[in-house]
Amino acid sequence: MAETVSDFFWQRLHDWGVRRVFGYPGDGINGLIGALDRAQDKVEFVQARHEEMAAFMAGAHAKFTGEVGVCLATSGPGAIHLLNGLYDARLDHMPVLAIVGQQARTALGGHYQQEVDLQNLFKDVAGAFVQQASVPGQVRHLIDRAMRIAMAERKVTCIIMPNDLQELSAVETPPHKHGTIHSGIGYSRPAVIPTQQQLQQAAEVLNAGKKVAMLVGAGALQATDEVIAVADRLGAGVAKALLGKAAVPDDLSFVTGSIGLLGTKPSWDMMMECDTLLMVGSGFPYSEFLPKEGQARGVQIDLSPAMLSLRYPMEVALEGDSRTTLEALLPLLKPKADRSWRERIEKNISSWWETLEARAMHAAEPVNPQRIFWELSPRLPERCIITGDSGSHTNWYARDVKLRRGMMASLSGGLATMGSGMPYAIGAKFAHPDRPVLAICGDGAMQMNGMAELITVSKYWQKWRDPRLVVLVLNNRDLNQVTWEQRVMAGDPKFLGSQSIPDVPYHRFAELIGLRGIYVDDPDRLAGAWEEAFAADRPVVLEVKADPNVPPLPPHITLQQMKKFASTLLSPDPEEGSVLVNTAREVLSGVLPGKSH
Repeated sequence: MAETVSDFFWQRLHDWGVRRVFGYPGDGINGLIGALDRAQDKVEFVQARHEEMAAFMAGAHAKFTGEVGVCLATSGPGAIHLLNGLYDARLDHMPVLAIVGQQARTALGGHYQQEVDLQNLFKDVAGAFVQQASVPGQVRHLIDRAMRIAMAERKVTCIIMPNDLQELSAVETPPHKHGTIHSGIGYSRPAVIPTQQQLQQAAEVLNAGKKVAMLVGAGALQATDEVIAVADRLGAGVAKALLGKAAVPDDLSFVTGSIGLLGTKPSWDMMMECDTLLMVGSGFPYSEFLPKEGQARGVQIDLSPAMLSLRYPMEVALEGDSRTTLEALLPLLKPKADRSWRERIEKNISSWWETLEARAMHAAEPVNPQRIFWELSPRLPERCIITGDSGSHTNWYARDVKLRRGMMASLSGGLATMGSGMPYAIGAKFAHPDRPVLAICGDGAMQMNGMAELITVSKYWQKWRDPRLVVLVLNNRDLNQVTWEQRVMAGDPKFLGSQSIPDVPYHRFAELIGLRGIYVDDPDRLAGAWEEAFAADRPVVLEVKADPNVPPLPPHITLQQMKKFASTLLSPDPEEGSVLVNTAREVLSGVLPGKSH
């Protein structure tokens, strides 16, 4: 029998399958922290350096396990700190439970220190379920509902625990009387599949298409074999939204790679020329990279009806699980006798990889960022997990990295927030301590919070069965993604006051706290550096001095973008010469792939 409300709290979460919570202590959760110490054989506490990082770690746990991620923060400031990480989980449809403290019930409404209206604060990010406990007998059903709703709806939920309530005697079974709730543990996800009539309608559209394009997202991560089988049957090419990069391997001849501003030319060409679009488990938001309205007939599969026919007007919208729906759809699909569309896609992809290799080998000052990723792909360990941050490096990850079957990868998709790469990697490593993990970070994100979370790595790494956690830092002394957005989208030159950031020796900081540090400023050393990093006996920071002026060219440049960029060149950009030279090289390599410029 649990003694206190807090003891019961962790026991109930353990009964739900929770084995780990990410957080940071504070006096608003003293009771919960004390009970967590007593329950450490059941629920592990992972101490982040900041509550926002704990929320990111919980979201990463959900992404890489399919379980509910759990984070814990104190009242007032601690609770507020959680929000960015929780919004990241919410926008990527991840099940996360946030547990936050609150001031004593007797003080509420008295403008007390750290008193914040937490129900109002969390009602957007955790709108599916946010409740404050008032009495011990309420705690059981709050936990049960928060966990079940998070699991079933893949949403963020929140329980608020006043600090005086935490130390009261537990009530494990409420009295059997009016006004009490008697809830239970457990949730089993049903197999959601469309009706046979709906599947037949979808098959008729897909069978009629001569040029079928597929777009897959995070909802297809567990449907790799089914996606491949349907693509083969339809003679289709497969493009991937960023969160779906690991859904199908990049070494397949018909996989066109990423789509969108960070995408590939084969994906762009396929979408602009197809007559049929099959969208599976993706909420990819940028309609300008999808077929023009009326160009293609559309079929979409998504588990959430709210996402159906949202990005493109679909002729058949199927609510269902990606794997089971594709499995049921496959027998209704007729093999395409004419394979010319597929052959054209494969030819474009082969040519594109040659273009990317040529671009990666261009000279730069001192290291071309594309080459960092080109050299990475063949050296990725089997079963590795990649976590990305938000920045210009995301372009090169999206286009140049070739993921193989069995690998996992994710980043902040819907929110696209800086600072997610390092806590994601830590969350992934705790979820899978036997797998190598790679975090891809820009120097801006490392200065924002990544360096602090290296301390978390230093604290815990010796507990992991496989100690390999490699942190790539692109040191270009620039908030580079925004710099290029200013040039191309706004027509403004680089503003040193906002864009230039300090040059920090990240590899030396790693060595200072007991990790390995590797520094590269010569492109010919990249291959050996990657091999050294993945062979190390402890976590490694691989710092590469990257050229900030290599343009992350989109797959299709609009007239407006060209005009904006041209106006930038008429302004006094402090790095205009390097920008011009590198842009010319990139453009020419698209015309003359495989040539040296």
